[in-house]
Amino acid sequence: MTPKKLWQWLAGVIITSFAVLIFYGVDIYRKIPPIPDKVLTTEGIIVAKGQDIKDGQNVWQSIGGQTVGSIWGHGAYIAPDWSADFLHRESLLLLEELTRKDGKVFKNLPDEEQAKYKFLLKKELRRNTLDKHTNTIVISPERAKVWQQLADYYAKIFMNAPEMNQLRNHYAIPKNTVKDVDRMAKMNAFFAWTAWVCITERPGDDVTYTNNWPHDESIGNIPPPSLHLWSGFSILMLLACVGLLVFYHARNKDEEISEVLPSEDPLRNMKPTPSMKATLKYIWVVALLILIQMLAGVITAHYGVEGSALRNSSRRDSSSVNFP
Repeated sequence: MTPKKLWQWLAGVIITSFAVLIFYGVDIYRKIPPIPDKVLTTEGIIVAKGQDIKDGQNVWQSIGGQTVGSIWGHGAYIAPDWSADFLHRESLLLLEELTRKDGKVFKNLPDEEQAKYKFLLKKELRRNTLDKHTNTIVISPERAKVWQQLADYYAKIFMNAPEMNQLRNHYAIPKNTVKDVDRMAKMNAFFAWTAWVCITERPGDDVTYTNNWPHDESIGNIPPPSLHLWSGFSILMLLACVGLLVFYHARNKDEEISEVLPSEDPLRNMKPTPSMKATLKYIWVVALLILIQMLAGVITAHYGVEGSALRNSSRRDSSSVNFP
């Protein structure tokens, strides 16, 4: 194959790749999870506003964002994925609220009635109640009550509740990470919205905005067949393209050989010039800075995992100093 043909094939692959990326990028942009103007109960009580959700995302980013747990599976895993954590806790609490509404206790019910309330839970969580005309989401009073319970729970973690000290250490979250009650309320609104996105089905579809992530069979979050199909297809395509490259190389394995080769190693008898010797200082300085950067990264990673250990160690050191 001539070099011209190779360039044409390369151009074709690049154009096709970017066409696919642009097509699906535009499609994803059109189907992004909606941020409502308001979240209301069926009784008309405002649970959260759209600006609260956006401001809550800013609060989340201000405390480290995805270095403090993760959202939708993206981020560090020292702390939980807050969207998945919120959804799991919401499903358990809402199941209790639905049975309590009928004057019952879920754990005391026979299997048949438990299955009934699990179905009701799945129906309520997965139903898309977004009104496109008013851009509002409507939830039941029971679900709003659960959101408030979870807001109190997360406030204890991110603020200064003493009973959460051990859990904060496990999550590597310092005490009073969020100091203001209003900021905490907004971050809770953001967490609640991310969980809503994970469990709410897209309009006219049977999968959620996150394609049924995270996995939870009790509320119907099961990976759809298309996910397995496209994952397998992408792997097969990768292997097929690698195979084509190997096949082409085997068919055209005659390598170009340069006719002008040095008779000996040109660097063996090289005599460094003064400018080359001066550059050596620069190389040593850069190597030292890289080493310092690596050590700083090690220390940052260590105390990122240990949470408040750096602050506690500095307190111990200051308390051990004897002043005259």
